[in-house]
Amino acid sequence: MPAKQFTNLSEFAAIIDAFPSTDLTAEAGAKARNDVLTKPPGALGRLEDLAIWYAGWRGQAAPTLENPQVIVFAGNHGVTAQGVSAFPAEVTAQMVYNFEAGGAAINQLSKAFGAKMSVHALDLDTPTADFTTEAAMSEAEVTEALKTGWDAVDPAADLLVCGEMGIGNTTSAAAIASALFGGNGDDWVGRGTGVDDEGLKRKASVVDRGVALHRSADSALETLRCLGGRELAAIVGAIARARAESIPVILDGFICTAAASVLEKTASGALNHCVAGHVSAEQAHKRLLNHLGKEPLLSLGLRLGEGSGAALAIGVLKGAIACHSGMATFTEAGVSDG
Repeated sequence: MPAKQFTNLSEFAAIIDAFPSTDLTAEAGAKARNDVLTKPPGALGRLEDLAIWYAGWRGQAAPTLENPQVIVFAGNHGVTAQGVSAFPAEVTAQMVYNFEAGGAAINQLSKAFGAKMSVHALDLDTPTADFTTEAAMSEAEVTEALKTGWDAVDPAADLLVCGEMGIGNTTSAAAIASALFGGNGDDWVGRGTGVDDEGLKRKASVVDRGVALHRSADSALETLRCLGGRELAAIVGAIARARAESIPVILDGFICTAAASVLEKTASGALNHCVAGHVSAEQAHKRLLNHLGKEPLLSLGLRLGEGSGAALAIGVLKGAIACHSGMATFTEAGVSDG
């Protein structure tokens, strides 16, 4: 069945409201299989829960994970004019070239875990507007970015990881988090690219000003339009498409999680097909995961972005599925189950 299309935020919201649910029959079958594998009950800890979760979304009691997809979206932000980053906006395009040449961390991690990786640069020559003075994007612009993410997902993929690159996007993510979950800029900003103490204060002020200016946004998608970036919107579109195709998702760090929060705030349960790959060193990421009820798989002090933490967690999920689907049952192995 061809994927649904949308031409505005209202139509996109309707797709979110109609998201499919997990396959309860497959999930029950996976639980039953887990109960008779050659191990003590619960001995594999969260790996068991992960395998059952994945089985439900893939509709297979004994699933495989063979075609993971990693997509990196890049965009530029007008709010960088407020001095919120330690690096100039030109770095976004330079890093896109590095991704395309295979030289970034995400390239190595994608290769290590057998993921197909692609990069999508969204109008880098046209940054979003400075959200402290006006909405970051028009409805047409945010819809186009959502569609870029939606169309980038391969329906044949069996797992999705979304990464991002965009100087200024930790400020945008902090503003979205503040608007959706409350608190002020100090609660949500972090060092990002490595700003000093003065830069951190400046970021917090920028977030507070932006949230105050767009306080009248009447939906999470409007918040995304007013405070977000094209690459954040593309992440939202891609995660939504994954749900429509019953493709599980591993969320990356603070920026990816802030973007994904737009879906959860649009319809409760919209992120049930997602797990948190890691908790970032960006200080507000843990708070954001707590709001979403997501327990990270890894905690390694990462704060690179690019999808790197989520890509690393592909290995954890692969291990969970390999044990679940590949282990023998007590009967098959001729082992007494007590």
